[in-house]
Amino acid sequence: MRVSRIQAAENRETVINVASRLFRERGFDGIGLKDLMKGAGLTQGAFYKQFASKEDLAAQASRRAMESATHRWSDATAANPENPLEAVISFYLSMDHRGERMDGCPVVALGSDAARQGAEVKASFEAGIKEYLEMLASWVGKADGEETGDKAMAILSTMVGAVLLSRVVNDPDLAQAFLDAASDQVREAVAA
Repeated sequence: MRVSRIQAAENRETVINVASRLFRERGFDGIGLKDLMKGAGLTQGAFYKQFASKEDLAAQASRRAMESATHRWSDATAANPENPLEAVISFYLSMDHRGERMDGCPVVALGSDAARQGAEVKASFEAGIKEYLEMLASWVGKADGEETGDKAMAILSTMVGAVLLSRVVNDPDLAQAFLDAASDQVREAVAA
């Protein structure tokens, strides 16, 4: 049975959405095409009608994951427009976010994997990271002689590193300590 163009486009979007979540959970090399397509409710043969390669899908899924993460930041700031940075700190540096393997920050989940991928995947991450930095830069002030971008980079690095470290330890108290220390450091950096 032939699939309509509309259905084919919907199937493509489904595959990208599912891949964005499964890659964050398992890594780019942690899931094969067969299981990816099964997760989307499609056959493996349908993959080749939609994507040039697994790397093509990885780039599309990475872009979708970064867009989703940026929307989460925007949603958090909409809930607390008076203090958007505090809103992001509260959700990002939380045990709930630490536990979100499929829907959490793609930089935390896939950063080291993305570094080993091709230019298209890296470009997807780079675009998303630049959006993070733009948002952060709009919320933080300059210290004497410091560029706003430098402070935003330091804050993002601290936040990503803290969530990553909190995920690689078994001890929930140590995990929480990483998140709390990062929260304190980010708040101090902004106050400086």
